[in-house]
Amino acid sequence: MDYVIDTLGNLLHQTAFFNLSWGNYVMIAVACVFLFLAIKKGYEPLLLVPIAFGMLLVNIYPDIMISPEESSNGVGGLLYYFYTLDEWSILPSLIFMGVGAMTDFGPLIANPISFLLGAAAQIGIFSAYLLAILLGFNDKAAAAVSIIGGADGPTSIFLAGKLGQSGLMGPIAVAAYSYMALVPIIQPPIMKLFTTKQERAIKMKNLRPVSKLERILFPIVVTIVVCLLLPTTAPLVGMLMLGNLFRESGVVRQLTETASNAMMYIVVILLGTSVGASTSAEAFLNMNTIKIVILGLIAFVFGTAAGVLFGKILCKVTKGKINPLIGSAGVSAVPMAARVSQKVGAEEDPTNFLLMHAMGPNVAGVIGTAVAAGVFMAIFGI
Repeated sequence: MDYVIDTLGNLLHQTAFFNLSWGNYVMIAVACVFLFLAIKKGYEPLLLVPIAFGMLLVNIYPDIMISPEESSNGVGGLLYYFYTLDEWSILPSLIFMGVGAMTDFGPLIANPISFLLGAAAQIGIFSAYLLAILLGFNDKAAAAVSIIGGADGPTSIFLAGKLGQSGLMGPIAVAAYSYMALVPIIQPPIMKLFTTKQERAIKMKNLRPVSKLERILFPIVVTIVVCLLLPTTAPLVGMLMLGNLFRESGVVRQLTETASNAMMYIVVILLGTSVGASTSAEAFLNMNTIKIVILGLIAFVFGTAAGVLFGKILCKVTKGKINPLIGSAGVSAVPMAARVSQKVGAEEDPTNFLLMHAMGPNVAGVIGTAVAAGVFMAIFGI
């Protein structure tokens, strides 16, 4: 009888209930909220579902992220190895390849002024960098946090890894992906605040046709120019342009389909679950996380506002030929930000079609955020 009681007692104490802290329960609740937003509300489910589930797993079973050095048998936890691919910048770079293979760069090529709108939106990143310094982050941590303003999860993970800020990678990545998912909620009030009803109703002329030669040359030229100026951007910009070259060359259809579908979704699963698994209660529930979330929001708001305000300037310069709303798409949340520009414009005039015009600044924002990351790495000699 004693044996049975002891056995049952051992089994009972092996359950997670006896090993979890209050913080773990808080994080489990947060994970469930993320799952609700992803599944019920449809907020970027491809990102939030794996992130939330990784968060759920690590706070129920922390050893799923244990390193080989800490384990009793020298073998790390499953998601530890996924997370290592984040730290090595492998998964973020592969995500960029998939984005390049999925994205039409034609609107950016047809309207090069979009580069200016994408650049303007990066103001949020550098504003947040200064604020982070004032809040007590060291220079590298401030840079890693500020890149959230680009609303670009892969770049945020990439830069945090390169700058040796692995301890902040979880909160940074979750904040970046959360703001990507919340673009349809955060951006419209800012866009409407800085524009008039008349400006929002501006119709833009159809973009000129882009030749196949231009489409092929664009990723090659951008890679050469950007990577010569900032060689550290090669993993991101290079993979983005390689994926787009697959798409536009027309001779590697199998590679295009693989990069934009099977590989992309596999990488999203690995990256999402590992990012979520980096948010254990011990790593996530602290004052730095609160600061990161606030700074990320400020950076994102500033970036959106800067893009819209620069759009207003271009609207004046071109005598009403550019709708300022497309400036908000200068953050690199592709294609969500461009869709929001279309939605807000259509609210004023249902016949107004801004999506393709907004895709130019949107793609420019992806490149711009990668360049901003390269600038920080150059500053710190990485």
